[in-house]
Amino acid sequence: MTLTIVGCAGSFPGPDSPASCYLVAAEHEGRRWQVLMDLGGGALGALQRHTDPMSLDAVLLSHLHPDHCLDLTGLHVMRSHHPDGAAHERLDVYAPSGAAERLGRAYGVEEPSDVQDSYRFHVLSDRRAFRVGPLSILPVAVRHPVEAFGFRVECGPVTLAYTGDTDSCEALGPLMHGADLVLADSAFVGGRDSARGVHLTGRRAAEAAVAAGGVGRLMLTHMPSWNDPEVCRAEAAEVWPGTVELARGNERIAL
Repeated sequence: MTLTIVGCAGSFPGPDSPASCYLVAAEHEGRRWQVLMDLGGGALGALQRHTDPMSLDAVLLSHLHPDHCLDLTGLHVMRSHHPDGAAHERLDVYAPSGAAERLGRAYGVEEPSDVQDSYRFHVLSDRRAFRVGPLSILPVAVRHPVEAFGFRVECGPVTLAYTGDTDSCEALGPLMHGADLVLADSAFVGGRDSARGVHLTGRRAAEAAVAAGGVGRLMLTHMPSWNDPEVCRAEAAEVWPGTVELARGNERIAL
């Protein structure tokens, strides 16, 4: 299994990265399976550096804030109006309830426009796993102002955990436990951001990973451009016993 960080900026596209988008790929029975976790603002352009978006097998949406889903409107245009012909089949999109209506509102101008000729929507349920090719995917409901999920992705002996947007919560334990790599929200900075129930800080991300047990690597992501990534890393390093990694756009990681 490989992970490509297409976009890792928090809340809006940054100068060095689009908003949230992570490409997970695995070879199985002679073909490459490709799943996106989120497709936020600006990510569709960067995605084309790494794969043909028409070849995706599924998209997982952690939640319906625009920095995690907005570029599905552009992908709808690509799939509907490509000069080589429209996509032959609808693309599976696994998302919180209301995703079809949400994206229809984003795509339409004077009124919502149906995007279900491009997408087959599946409503996520907490702890109800599903498969896409060789990937076993477990959505885990997390703590955010809107319905939101983290994803635990397993392929053979390898496990990737992605928190999506969340603050500390009990669900992070089973989401992260034993993961080879945890991609953790670190949008907030200790001492600056006092609101709770929205995002993790670097320190809270590290505390959750340590408490979960068995985590191999911790990588901080979803940092807005007003954050100093080294401040977030330093917060996490006070708790995390190993090297705290920072997500960077266009990075490809073999797991």
